Amino acid sequence: MILFIGSGVITGDFYAFPVIVAITIAGAVALAMNRKESFTKKVDIFCQGAGNLNVMMMVIIFLLAGAFSEVAKGMGAVDSTVNFALSVVPQNLLVVGLFIIACFISLSMGTSVGTIVALAPIGVGISDLTDLSIALVMAAVVGGSMFGDNLSFISDTTITAVRSQGAQMKDKFKVNFWIVLPAAIVTSIILAIISMGETAQVAHVSYSWVKIVPYVLVIILALSGMNVFLVLALGIVLAGAVGLVDGSYHLMSLLQTIGEGMSGMYEIAFLAILIAGMVEVIKFNGGIDFLLHLATSRIKSKKGAEFGIASLVGLTNLSTANNTIAILIAGPLAKNIAEQYDIEPRKSASILDIFSCTVQGLLPYGAQFLAAASVAKISPVSMLQYSIYPILIGICGMIAISIGYPSKKKA
Repeated sequence: MILFIGSGVITGDFYAFPVIVAITIAGAVALAMNRKESFTKKVDIFCQGAGNLNVMMMVIIFLLAGAFSEVAKGMGAVDSTVNFALSVVPQNLLVVGLFIIACFISLSMGTSVGTIVALAPIGVGISDLTDLSIALVMAAVVGGSMFGDNLSFISDTTITAVRSQGAQMKDKFKVNFWIVLPAAIVTSIILAIISMGETAQVAHVSYSWVKIVPYVLVIILALSGMNVFLVLALGIVLAGAVGLVDGSYHLMSLLQTIGEGMSGMYEIAFLAILIAGMVEVIKFNGGIDFLLHLATSRIKSKKGAEFGIASLVGLTNLSTANNTIAILIAGPLAKNIAEQYDIEPRKSASILDIFSCTVQGLLPYGAQFLAAASVAKISPVSMLQYSIYPILIGICGMIAISIGYPSKKKA
């Protein structure tokens, strides 16, 4: 936390300090503590934590998700999806349409930043053709991108939340979806009111239904409860086959794209390993018990514990400016709190994801705001006043905790 916050304040850039270096230094500090134990034993404990079953499964899912996302993108799935959506969106509801398109693209791709990079240029074009504020249009894109970041089966944020809590992906999705759906609907209504009366002619470009199918298949298979490894493997095979048939790939370029997609996930995979090792040493040294006591000393109820988890991940995200890293750090402590107060894994995973995305969607120094602002050539701060969706998912998340949604599953 000190490295993240300190480097961000000093340099004015919260991404200047390489995160993997920060975690490595923090891990070294953990290993240097508790001199009553030998260094060799502490290294063994670090490696046991780093090689935990859940961590290794998370790493493999990261790699497969990266491969699928890159292969689908390379064969034109993103362009076809965007072009199809733009062809059916009414010309007087373009901002609402852009928000909904961003929701679906991010749900399919599993990356908020990738969604923003794909849609931001279109948003700039819409703003140029109308009197709509460029900050409003970019905020709509960022909001929609956070929808999928919070729900997608191949989002590193979602994968981390699920694996850290020992939840099932489909269970977490169902809980999460019904919490954030009202936020998405209300956001659409507000955007429609704000942009009322503004129309623009957007050029319709051709699209291919076949290229959209891999995204739809992955969502359907994941919801059906199929093992996530099989879902992603089938997605890669189908997207690759479509690319080979239409000439987007030849065999070697397809294999290279798979490799590039996997390599794009190396940093987050190694972060998961290093953080898990560090947390295991902290646990051995008594740090987790100390933090757990500190975090729960004023908690008197299950609802209080759920709000505690929300605050924990929110504050961590505020410091790290990265929702996946925030969940990686807060996840083990959240799991302990959840077990102590009988909170279901699907609920604790949902809380982690919702409130990390709430904070991430409101950070002017976060990657999402910076990506949109760089394309639009505006200040990231100018988008804050239009950041409707992130605020609403936070409100919906608090309402869900207050009313006790979801009710506990019957044994």
